[in-house]
Amino acid sequence: MIRRFGRTERLLHWVHATGFLAMLATGLILYLPALSELVARRNLVKNVHLFTAIGWAVAVTLVVALGDRARLADDWREVEAIDADDRRWLAGRPARQGRFNAGQKLNVILTAALAVVFVVSGFFLWLGERDHRFLLDGTGMVHDVAMYVSVALLTGHLYLALVHPRTRHALRGMTHGDVREDWAREHHPKWVEAERGL
Repeated sequence: MIRRFGRTERLLHWVHATGFLAMLATGLILYLPALSELVARRNLVKNVHLFTAIGWAVAVTLVVALGDRARLADDWREVEAIDADDRRWLAGRPARQGRFNAGQKLNVILTAALAVVFVVSGFFLWLGERDHRFLLDGTGMVHDVAMYVSVALLTGHLYLALVHPRTRHALRGMTHGDVREDWAREHHPKWVEAERGL
């Protein structure tokens, strides 16, 4: 076995996933008329959605502030470094990958960007309900489009983590922190070589 993710990385992942799924569920109840009719207390669902968003933001901030910030910074540097191998991989050609493959890098970048879009658009939706001067045209549409893109990313992420036989083992890294070395050598050879000093 080879260590892939530490406690801070795993906690950040699961805090984000839990918060996102709760906000998605409550958001869909608010968004879809059929679900809204099933849940009679719309105001309660709105409050759960809002307080989940606040709890998610606080929890993510605490994990980053109190966790292994050096490791998270290393992760981010690796994620934002799209190299020639990543570009080959994204073009569908075989290419050696590091600890994160190019698809994982894009997923992290898009997820972080969408989180910012959700926070900003959600804040203005909330503020606009309280003071109509801040009711900006298109804010709801931006929030909705971000939701659609996020659901598409989530669907692909869940398929690769839970269903696809070649990539399913990666989930162990996010639950236990380690993966089989033979699997890592096949999917992330540059990372294994760096870890082993080869």
